[in-house]
Amino acid sequence: MRAMILSAGYGTRLWPLTEDRTKPAIPILGKPLVGYVAEYLAGYGCSEIVVNLHHRPDSVRHALGDGQEFGVNLHYVEEPEILGTSGAIDNARALLDGETFVVVNGKIITNIDLQAALETHRRRKALATLVLMPNPARERFTIVLTADGLLQGFGVMAKKEVLAGESAEPPLMFTGIQILEPRIFEFIPRGVFSHTTTDVYPQAMARGELIAVHVADGKNETWHELSTLQRYLDISLQLLSERNLTISSGARCKVSPDACVNETVLWDDVTVESGARVNRAVLADGVRIPAGEIVENAVVVRASLVAGKVPPAKALRGAVRGDNFVVPLTE
Repeated sequence: MRAMILSAGYGTRLWPLTEDRTKPAIPILGKPLVGYVAEYLAGYGCSEIVVNLHHRPDSVRHALGDGQEFGVNLHYVEEPEILGTSGAIDNARALLDGETFVVVNGKIITNIDLQAALETHRRRKALATLVLMPNPARERFTIVLTADGLLQGFGVMAKKEVLAGESAEPPLMFTGIQILEPRIFEFIPRGVFSHTTTDVYPQAMARGELIAVHVADGKNETWHELSTLQRYLDISLQLLSERNLTISSGARCKVSPDACVNETVLWDDVTVESGARVNRAVLADGVRIPAGEIVENAVVVRASLVAGKVPPAKALRGAVRGDNFVVPLTE
């Protein structure tokens, strides 16, 4: 079975970590985020995978290579202008048309049972099947409305508080995994920006097509979405904790014996000098924490990486501190 990994986004909320690479190319415990997705698909027999590229395309090519390391064969498709979720699928039509295929967002880590979702898709004879999960923590993801196992539409962003009259049942959220039949191309506008949720599924449903939903087990199946700096740090630390570790260290890192580093992610070529204290932080490639410096609950990149750059509108604000650019995490 064929699959597509959506990897063209800018990752503005992950800036400045995405200044020199796209979001799926950022490392998570020594492996690129998109590599987790490739391995996940390979585990379900998806050996031919299309990867769309736009922002910093070479960063994804470098992270994945030809795909052999992850058990897949990759086909890269570049988008000179970003095309959206369904526009990206249309742009890869020649590589996907002809059989059922899977599309997965390139910013997730999951063990959701894809085979079970495929069985739901086939049983319902659906044009498309969206894989959903309960959102008991009511994190800020769009609520997906369903009835009798079918998509009804999309609601507002989930809120922590439950208002009077609202259901106490946890809302459902989209995992970024969807299964599609090739006739989906009949509903995708050619060669223009479009999204499946706004430009494709509503029109297909209006013409009588079934858009099914498969709700994954939120207890035994895990799903992590890494779209903000805070989520990147929190999820990295959670994955480390599951391995009984508190630090992830990349290649050629040097940490002084009398430095204190805890609950921290170090990318490559990081130096932490004598007496420095680092806690709950992300230190990107080439960062040097000077002797005696204190860094806590922050993301740090080299100041030279972002010199003269205008932060994206959705990015958290940071400040230059010596040779480093430090972004405090306040959540």
